[in-house]
Amino acid sequence: MFETAGALVAFSSAANAGITIPAGDWTVDIGGNVNAFATNTTSTATGHSVGSAAANGIGTGLLPAAFGIGAKTRQNDLDIAFQFSFFTGTAQTGNLGAGDNSLNIRQAYLTFGDASWGTVKAGRDLGLYGSEVILSDMTLLGVGPIVGKVGGNATYGHIGSGYQYADWMGQIAYATPSFNGFQATVAVTEPYAPNTLGSTNNQLGFQGKATYDFAANDVTGKVWVGGIYQDRNGASAFETKAWEIGAKAGYAGAELVGYYYAGDALSSTSSAVAAAANGDLAIASAGAVVNGTSSGGFVQATYKIPTIGTKVGVSWGTSLAKNANQNSELENSAWTVGAYHPLTKSLNLVAEYSRSEAETSGVAASAGKVTGNTTSLGAILFF
Repeated sequence: MFETAGALVAFSSAANAGITIPAGDWTVDIGGNVNAFATNTTSTATGHSVGSAAANGIGTGLLPAAFGIGAKTRQNDLDIAFQFSFFTGTAQTGNLGAGDNSLNIRQAYLTFGDASWGTVKAGRDLGLYGSEVILSDMTLLGVGPIVGKVGGNATYGHIGSGYQYADWMGQIAYATPSFNGFQATVAVTEPYAPNTLGSTNNQLGFQGKATYDFAANDVTGKVWVGGIYQDRNGASAFETKAWEIGAKAGYAGAELVGYYYAGDALSSTSSAVAAAANGDLAIASAGAVVNGTSSGGFVQATYKIPTIGTKVGVSWGTSLAKNANQNSELENSAWTVGAYHPLTKSLNLVAEYSRSEAETSGVAASAGKVTGNTTSLGAILFF
């Protein structure tokens, strides 16, 4: 009922069901992925001091390498389970052996419930707002658009150029049972701090999502709506709030995805072009906020070629952020074409090309434009 590491694995048509081990009253599930991509990125800047650059790198893509272990059982008329997932990257910084590939424990949660009344989850997991669209992004199996050398545990895909990051956060959530394809989920979450470094927040966050899965003849798909709200206290108190709507539909190997979002206090516009040139999109995270407005959208079309199983696709997204006075703005846009070939049921070979643009206008000191072109080749193995 909830997004898990298994949901990320299930995105791939090449993924298997993981490794299942009976252990007394429990069933233990082990799964994850290993991936690596060689990338070539060129970037050019106009009206800004960033300048032009070219970079080659080898690193993980949008989905970091991961190892997850969980278990489930039935006790006292309750389905109970737990999940731990450990994520890491491949890229390094300079000649450092450890480099940027730090261990990141993104999932650590428990669940309990029953098919008759729903499921409760407590712990750290993917947020609700923005989760459906990132799980539908084809670049989750690849790299997507970047500017600069691949580094850290993951790339951005279309985060910040089409949708915002769902993020991994502490939460207590409840998901209803599925009513003929309809399901609703609500969560109380760990709060984002105010826009003052090192500050705290005594106001919890709230997120919600409703989904409807449908099947009619040979057409299958999903429609969803979601939202996020948090009252931010501190020296400059304000409210973070946003809504989203999305849909996807598939027929005979073809699939279409459409998505739109809008909200307040979800993004930062300061030094955006310089940040984009370093591969750090300023509006990628809902945690980096100012009291401004944001909106954007994402569309994607894919087709799975019969017999050979190769999925080919094209996606495009854009995100617009304005500061509190509405006198400067950042617009990120990007498109990607990709091919994802299942060499085996567990192993995908991936080739992508992406072009991105990040442009700041208005009174911002960093006004200008950065354009990036990224080619990536690699493989991702699910287990």
